[in-house]
Amino acid sequence: MITKKPSFMVFPAKPTPNVRLPLSECDQRHAWTHTPTIYFYKPSNNYPISSAIDTVAEALSRALVLHYPVAGRLHGIQGGRFELDCNALGAQLSEAICEADMVEKYGDFTPTREMHLELFPSIDYNTTPIEMLPLFLVQLTKFRCGGLCVGTLTNHTLFDGWGAINFINSWASFARGEEKLNVKPCYDRRFLQGNGSAPKFRPIECDPLPLMNGCSDVKAEARMETKVAMLKLPRNLVEAIKKKSNHQGQNGGRRPYSTFEAITAHVWRCACKARAHDSDQPTMIRFMIDIRNKLQPPLPPGYFGCSALPTVTPTCFSGDIVSRPLSYAASKIREGIERMTNEYIRSTLDFLKSQGDMSELRTSFHTAGNNRGFFLGNPNLSCTSLTQFPVYDADFGWGKPIHMGPGLVTSDGKVSILPAGPNGDGSLKVIVGLQSRHAHSFKIFFYRDLIQEDAKM
Repeated sequence: MITKKPSFMVFPAKPTPNVRLPLSECDQRHAWTHTPTIYFYKPSNNYPISSAIDTVAEALSRALVLHYPVAGRLHGIQGGRFELDCNALGAQLSEAICEADMVEKYGDFTPTREMHLELFPSIDYNTTPIEMLPLFLVQLTKFRCGGLCVGTLTNHTLFDGWGAINFINSWASFARGEEKLNVKPCYDRRFLQGNGSAPKFRPIECDPLPLMNGCSDVKAEARMETKVAMLKLPRNLVEAIKKKSNHQGQNGGRRPYSTFEAITAHVWRCACKARAHDSDQPTMIRFMIDIRNKLQPPLPPGYFGCSALPTVTPTCFSGDIVSRPLSYAASKIREGIERMTNEYIRSTLDFLKSQGDMSELRTSFHTAGNNRGFFLGNPNLSCTSLTQFPVYDADFGWGKPIHMGPGLVTSDGKVSILPAGPNGDGSLKVIVGLQSRHAHSFKIFFYRDLIQEDAKM
C-alpha cells in the first residue's frame, strides 16, 4: 500500500528574472506534456531517510535560482505555439510512503501503469489549463526496506533528455552540498530559431510513417494492447551485436557501426520477426538526434532547451531487414543519422517556423499517457538512446541510483536504450513496448538470434 501526502510548491530560494522567454522551433516541435523518469535507490545505513524530503526540497529551491525557467509556466501564443513565462510559480514536490519492500514490489523495475500511478504525481490535462501546469513535478517515495524512489515529470517543451538529466544532476549536486555548477545554463533560444528563409528541403520526418499492408489508417494497430519488456545486455553481448553488425559489412570500409546503430538494428530485426511481417511490408525507425555538435557553430555547452530533432531511416522492407546481414539494417540507421547535417537541420528549423500551426507536428504525447500525435508502432519503431548521458549521476547524498529509466511506456514500438547500471561497465538495458501478441516472440528472437549467429561466426 502507498500513502501519498499532499503536494506543495517549491519556489526559487532567491528572486529570479520575471521575463518571458521565446521557445525555439526545436522546443515547439516537442509535446507540451510531461515525460516520466524514475530513479530507484537502495537502502543506505548512512543516510536518515526521514529527512530526505527536506533535503530534496531545499536543494530544489536552490537549483531553481539558476534554472529559473523550470519554476515558470508555459504561455500560449498564436499558431499553437508557446513561450516560457518565468513567473517563479514554482515546481511541485510531494512525498509518499510505501509499506512494501522496493524490490519485492517492483522487481526489476520494468515500467508499468501501476508504477506510474503509484510513484509519480498525477496531472489532470483535461481540466487544468496549460498555463497553470507546473513544468517540473516530483514525488519522493520511501519504502519499508529503507529504499527510496524519485519520480520526476518534466515538461518536454522545456527541455529534452539531455537538458532534463543535467538539471536533475544539478539539483542532486545541491543536495550533496556542492555550491558550483560546471556549466552555467544558456537561455538564448535564438541559436535554434528559424531565420524565416524558405526551407531548402521538406523534412521527411514530418511525414506519416508506413502503414501495415492492406490498412488505410493506424486505428486497428493503435487499439492493440501493449506489453513492456526490459531486456538486459551484458557487455559481452553488446560487443557480440556490434561484431555481428560489422561482419560481412555493408559500410564500404567506413568506420565501424556504433553501439547505437548495432543495437537498434538488432531490435529492428527482432521486431520484424516477432510481428511476422510479410516480406514486402514497409517499415522504418524514427529516432532522436542530438544536434548540439552537428550545427556550425556548435551550440554553447550550457544551452538550456530542446536540442534534439527526430530523424528516420529510409523506408525498408521487413523481408530485407530479416534476411540480409545485420549490417544492412545498421546502414539504414546510419543514413538517418548522416542526413542530419547543418544545412538539413537549418532547413528543418525554417520549415517549422513557416508552419501556421505547430499543433499537428507535435509528437510523443504518449510519454504522458496521451495518445495524440503520430502513431509510431507496428510496422515501425521509435527509439531513444541515453547511453551517452550521465543518467546515474543523480546522487542526492544517499548514493547513485541502482536503476534509472522511463516511468511509463504505453505505446507499441517505443524503445529506450540505457546503461544497465551505475558501474559503467558497458552493459545495457533495452526497454521495449510492443503489442502483447508480439512481446513473447520478441524476447525469444532477441537472445536466440545472438546465440545462433555467434555459433556461425
